[in-house]
Amino acid sequence: MSKLLRAPLPVLAVLALSLAEPAAAQSQSDLIAPEAATGLQTAPLVTANEAMVVAANPLAAEAGRAVLRQGGSAADAAIAVQAVLGLVEPQSSGLGGGAFAIWFDGDTGKLTTYDARETAPADATPDLFLDDNGEPLPFFEAVVGGRSVGVPGVPLLLELLAERHGRLELGETLAGAIELAEGGFIVSPRLAGLLEDETGRLDPDPAASAYFFPAGNALAAGDELRNADYADALRALAEDGAAPFYRGDLAAAIVDAVAGHPTNPGSLALSDFADYEIVEREPVCATYRGLDICGMGPPSSGGIAVGQILGLVAPYDLRALGADDAKSWRLIGDATRLAFADRNRYLADPDFVDMPSGLLDGAYLAERARLLQPEEAMADDEVIAGEPPMKRTENLIDGFSHEAPATTHFVIADKEGNVISMTSSIENAFGARVIANGYLLNNQLTDFSFLPDGDAGPVANRVEASKRPRSSMAPTIVLREGKPVYALGSPGGATIIPYVAKTLVALIDWDMPMNEAIALPHLANIAGPYWLEAGSTAEGFAPALQAFGYETETRELNSGLHGIEFTATRIEGAADPRREGVALGD
Repeated sequence: MSKLLRAPLPVLAVLALSLAEPAAAQSQSDLIAPEAATGLQTAPLVTANEAMVVAANPLAAEAGRAVLRQGGSAADAAIAVQAVLGLVEPQSSGLGGGAFAIWFDGDTGKLTTYDARETAPADATPDLFLDDNGEPLPFFEAVVGGRSVGVPGVPLLLELLAERHGRLELGETLAGAIELAEGGFIVSPRLAGLLEDETGRLDPDPAASAYFFPAGNALAAGDELRNADYADALRALAEDGAAPFYRGDLAAAIVDAVAGHPTNPGSLALSDFADYEIVEREPVCATYRGLDICGMGPPSSGGIAVGQILGLVAPYDLRALGADDAKSWRLIGDATRLAFADRNRYLADPDFVDMPSGLLDGAYLAERARLLQPEEAMADDEVIAGEPPMKRTENLIDGFSHEAPATTHFVIADKEGNVISMTSSIENAFGARVIANGYLLNNQLTDFSFLPDGDAGPVANRVEASKRPRSSMAPTIVLREGKPVYALGSPGGATIIPYVAKTLVALIDWDMPMNEAIALPHLANIAGPYWLEAGSTAEGFAPALQAFGYETETRELNSGLHGIEFTATRIEGAADPRREGVALGD
């Protein structure tokens, strides 16, 4: 049963801030990774005896490891990692966004999932992203400004993780991020490179423009950057918990920034913040090759879609085919298309939409898997939603929604056996291009379907008041006989689902170590052309896939996969070579 966790009332206790001495002093230049490789060189496989942090920026990973060394739990380390990521990788996640987290408790063996997805304003209507003629707005006209901003969930999630699973005070876990924000950090090549594409989009918001384009020039790699406002926001979180973000000055500042946007204002109100809740949901688990693949249920489509892909290929011997046989990718590609057909028809916020109960039903998936048998690609008119077992469902029609690949994922294991797999996002790179309290605000409402309905019925993922938009985020923990074997996830918008599914196949069927599974070139077929990762050996599959009947398209498929494997004797972790992440063992 879902549990609703409401934003807290203000807390009067003031927490002392302290930062323990690191085990070995390191400069920021030592921690900044080089620009992500243009090729697909495999990142190192990092091993450890007790604990591991894998995160998208070396400064964030080091902050998490420092907290573990202070005696913190994996939850405490996650708080530290997220706080630093929101500073040094602000385009991807932060206090202005939302997240999904899966927690494995080392003491009880219980899996818990937390839904910290953003919510729409109480006065949102299905035509939120339609123009005066009833047509969908162009994507960036919808994104940039206050219209696309939902109530952030990350601040409340961080407080919840501390209360439920932490061993340290928030002041201790946040101290490293506060010190970086006030003392300065080095701008990474990835942040600088992404800013090159942002000229003009940040201009309507003076605070965002001044921060990222000081004196009119974009920040460059190697620049030192400070953010006193962000430090103040973290200090408020340390001293008063999440209350100021939902019932205080920080919430009011977001409302003002959203309503006051000069070209595209939104309608978030203080009451929307006061009503916000974290939802504890049951994990979604699918069985594959004797393992339990557990992830997030709706409003994320990640857990169900990844489970469906694996269930659809399960009758086929992918191990015998191997990663170098185009037949493997034909099976995985069409399984992905079928999973997305169900996703686009049925999945949305379960508090608003009645969905089928049998999307992971074994008999249903076995029947759908028979569609993969012919030695050719499925015809487009065959790739349609199925009819899974249902208790109740609405008369829904297929709906498309944008999902941009600007997100982050991290995984952490501590010496007590606790594991957290968390995907966090502000949606598009730089979100709504609006700053409040020193952090960027999300544009997650554009994850709703812009078109709310059609002649045959409503779209499940239509905009509705206080609803959470559907996501593809797929934080995953894999269990064998109740114990963790793998923990992983990725950014990537809708392509998160095929990224995670591919990596699981590589780990389970092809016996690859984590670093090789992550670096394995991407081939993804959501609908339409079969995408092949540019600059990789995936391009070599084009002739064979075309012979199967696919149209192929070479494109950049920039994941940010991070994962941990638990062996009988040690922990192994790896980061995605496509970005700046690192794995740090302890």
